[in-house]
Amino acid sequence: MTWRVEVDRGVCIGSGICAGTAPGVFRLEGERSRPVQEEIEPQEAALDAADSCPALAITLRTESDEIVGPRP
Repeated sequence: MTWRVEVDRGVCIGSGICAGTAPGVFRLEGERSRPVQEEIEPQEAALDAADSCPALAITLRTESDEIVGPRP
């Protein structure tokens, strides 16, 4: 199983919390975040980053399109 990592760059405010929380998953490019890879192995750090995003710009989805992050 893998997760698809999405960052809505129109919503992202470039806080950098995601890159600090999960540097292997997110990086800042200019003033906005980008995923390092489009698909990742499931990991707690990625969920923590999605949960911590102040703009709620990060979405993590399963292969079957189920949203796993941010958590409710």
